[in-house]
Amino acid sequence: MDNTTPITRQGFDKLNQELEQLIKVDREDIKKVIAEARALGDLKENAEYHSAKEKQALLEGRIGTIQGIIANCRIIDVESIKSDKIVFGAMVTLTNENGDTLVYKIVGQQESNIKDGKISYNSPIGKALIGREEGDTILVRAPKGDVEYEIESFTFE
Repeated sequence: MDNTTPITRQGFDKLNQELEQLIKVDREDIKKVIAEARALGDLKENAEYHSAKEKQALLEGRIGTIQGIIANCRIIDVESIKSDKIVFGAMVTLTNENGDTLVYKIVGQQESNIKDGKISYNSPIGKALIGREEGDTILVRAPKGDVEYEIESFTFE
């Protein structure tokens, strides 16, 4: 069984850019701050040193997280997808019960961001959309109650 997590090329590139920033810039910056704080003397009562060490731990944690994601992901080339059903990478236009139009792109968990219109394929709405077609109506179980959407269209961009 495949244990990799799907991700778009765009999401993969964004993670790589963040990782490069963290390793090449942020890690070096924090090393300098620690060295400067260490030079101030007694480490037991040195707030700058302890603060810098805490930031370093958070930074290293994020680096490890991103490296783990990159090691366990599978890049999906969205532009090459040809499907008459909604699948990972689709840009879907929906209409809700109030007549509002919503546009979502179905992406991997690590790149989902509702403010950017990117939803995870594992989210309730993502799961409801996968395998559906234009004109279908879906029912999404949300914390505030069930919400019905009609699928207006979808594309792969």
